[in-house]
Amino acid sequence: MKTVSATIATLLASSKGCNAFVPSQNTRSTMSRAIYSTDVALEEETTAEIPPLPSMSQAMPFMQRPAALTGSLAGDVGFDPLGFAKSEAELMNYREAEVKHSRLAMLAAAGWPVSEILDKKLASVFGLSP
Repeated sequence: MKTVSATIATLLASSKGCNAFVPSQNTRSTMSRAIYSTDVALEEETTAEIPPLPSMSQAMPFMQRPAALTGSLAGDVGFDPLGFAKSEAELMNYREAEVKHSRLAMLAAAGWPVSEILDKKLASVFGLSP
């Protein structure tokens, strides 16, 4: 019993903070700023080589390509059917939110089976019935 509580205490004490739960202070994360600055540098070097974007979305060929989706991000094929991202700043905010939510989902996917395995042990540590 003490090893389970010691393990839990060690895990809680060693975790840094949950940045996934805290809104970012900047409009862009360090990674997205680095990607954006790299994209700007690449645009300056290869402006003549970039083919024009299609007016229709590649993801949904019957819809117009959204203005905020310029093809500069990886996997950008013009998929924004509800028109959430009206500007590049909004697009970056949605992109960061998607990364945070996916990290939380991965933690939940790992945590659920672990909690099922440790259910009786954790309940006995806290004096609860499983």
